[in-house]
Amino acid sequence: MDTNLPVSTRPRVVIIGCGFGGLRLAKALRDAPVQVVVIDRNNYHNFQPLLYQVATGALEADSIAYPVRKIFAGQKNFFFRMADVQRIDGARNTIVTSVGDVSYDFLVVSTGSLTNFFGIESIEKNAMQIKSIPNALNLRSFIFQNFEKALLTEDAAEKQALLNIVVVGGGPTGVEISGSLAEMRKHVLPKDYPELDLRAMQILLVEAGPAVLGPMSAASQRESRQYLEELGVKVLLNTSIKKYEENRAYYSDTEFIPTENLIWAAGVNGAALPGLPEQVVTRNKRITVNKWNLVDGFSNVFAIGDVANMVTDDMPKGLPMLAPVAQQQAEHLADNIKRILRNEAPVEFKYVNKGVMAIVSRNKAVVDLPKNVHFKGILGWFTWLFVHLMTLVGFRNKVVAFVDWAFSYFSSDQALRLIIRPFNRRDMKDDQGKKTAERQTATPEYIPTPPAIQEAPVLAK
Repeated sequence: MDTNLPVSTRPRVVIIGCGFGGLRLAKALRDAPVQVVVIDRNNYHNFQPLLYQVATGALEADSIAYPVRKIFAGQKNFFFRMADVQRIDGARNTIVTSVGDVSYDFLVVSTGSLTNFFGIESIEKNAMQIKSIPNALNLRSFIFQNFEKALLTEDAAEKQALLNIVVVGGGPTGVEISGSLAEMRKHVLPKDYPELDLRAMQILLVEAGPAVLGPMSAASQRESRQYLEELGVKVLLNTSIKKYEENRAYYSDTEFIPTENLIWAAGVNGAALPGLPEQVVTRNKRITVNKWNLVDGFSNVFAIGDVANMVTDDMPKGLPMLAPVAQQQAEHLADNIKRILRNEAPVEFKYVNKGVMAIVSRNKAVVDLPKNVHFKGILGWFTWLFVHLMTLVGFRNKVVAFVDWAFSYFSSDQALRLIIRPFNRRDMKDDQGKKTAERQTATPEYIPTPPAIQEAPVLAK
């Protein structure tokens, strides 16, 4: 298949991925004397920080997605191809895609990140994740399907597993989805499921480290945990989920939490592509770049955003995998490409930390700004809302998100509790009947909670 890209005398800049970095770079090259080609497997830009709100019914999917072609309508030097990139052929200055080969003068890898399951096959197979819009829609359907099942079962152990939700990973995603689920349990589910005793529903946030929101300040860590516990979320620190099989989340070889809802938000890997030398791809699949975002060993291949591993004196483990890093790198790289075309020397990239924030629930958020500025509560919540609203792509999306948030705030309700496409986890497709029968005939022995996780309910071996 031919990509049918027009031949141009201008240098071609190929950008793989239209996330925060790729989108900003393509826009910044609007007036540059280059041909810009963006390749992505989706025809939309996805605002990942709000995926959890799609998963919990606070926003619809099209509120956080925007068509790539519409974003760049009127940019004459822009071309888009929807395709999967299979590998990079640096020797030929070409990338191999599912729709044909694409040559480049400059290549920018902006593929973002993928969920890191740390090599635990049972979790990769059976857990739910929220890295994409299909993931979020699947999770939303699955949670509400399980509530429907809980209405029908008379088996107490099965009902408990259907109601329990375990979120693994105490970063911003884990904290935010835990808080959102807790608000839904308090304000929404009692109206929809008055027949269920929702006091039995337990939301557990499991974090392997000593605190939630590890990269943030000690004050943010402490306050966010307090907010979660006020909402009734059980926060389990210094605890790891070792495997997840037959609706049992094991935190040791024999002890487990019964749940049909395990949400994995424990880490990410870079989405490096085949074709790059092994020595430039780090252990967590990020691509090593220098101070100009140039991939080691190449003169015309760059990487930006989550997939790029730029080590600095301040950050020896690499710059954080955050949207502001990708956006700043994109602006900087656009300037450097223009400099190279003018035969000028490129300048070094320096990341400017503008702060980090996380929301827990309505009127509850934490914000860390430079120079040790910290605030929380409703001020932090409004700050989080404003920043995310302004960062959304497209005027319509900003308006829709604002209206949905305002409706939710004043009504304490969410109208998007839809099971549009029923979803089955892979471990439940072939032998659901067998596993259900096993649960009904085998009564687990409940044990006292170990000291390490004193707040954990319903633990069994």
